[in-house]
Amino acid sequence: MKVVGVIPARYKSSRFPGKPLADICGKPMIWWVHRQLSMAKGIDEVYVATDDDKIRETCESLGIKVVIGIGTVVNHIRDLARAYKEAGVAIDVGKVFDTERYVINYENLGIGRLIYQLPTTLCEMFLQEVFKKNPIDALDQETLFTIYKFFENNLNVSETARKLFVHRNTLVYRLEKIKKLTGLDLREFDDAITFKVALMVKKYLTSRGIDA
Repeated sequence: MKVVGVIPARYKSSRFPGKPLADICGKPMIWWVHRQLSMAKGIDEVYVATDDDKIRETCESLGIKVVIGIGTVVNHIRDLARAYKEAGVAIDVGKVFDTERYVINYENLGIGRLIYQLPTTLCEMFLQEVFKKNPIDALDQETLFTIYKFFENNLNVSETARKLFVHRNTLVYRLEKIKKLTGLDLREFDDAITFKVALMVKKYLTSRGIDA
């Protein structure tokens, strides 16, 4: 299992505003904390979780990975704990399904939030049922790239072919190949949804160190 360390960093502290950026021997405090946690045994990756642009910019300039989680808006102090927990969930889920973004909103997690809460055994069973013919690992990188592009372009064959710089017939051939390998026709909405969820489930299991 991959172990990720997360360092919470607030700028507007009432007792010591800007504490994460306080200079210690020529480096901001957050750099030292990140360095120490990175050296800890069993930690595979370290992120800084913050709500402040100054901290984010400083961390990025130092090569430190930053992620910002946003919970739902609350109108009463009694709901702050829930919103804080949601922000934490947004960070955890985002690290699995939305690794290209550093600002992740709990309300935009979509189906990823649901998958993240499923038992891994159920996820493994789902993949086995979906890919009866061949496991998902039977698909090479070119095929997977084609699939992702096809989803990005809303199952539009012509637009996907244009983005891939291939002839439309070449893309149709690839989609037919995928259908033969998996039994799923990505041009059909229901099959496309099933495949999309399966890819996300696979990504979730991989993040848990499970090879399914």
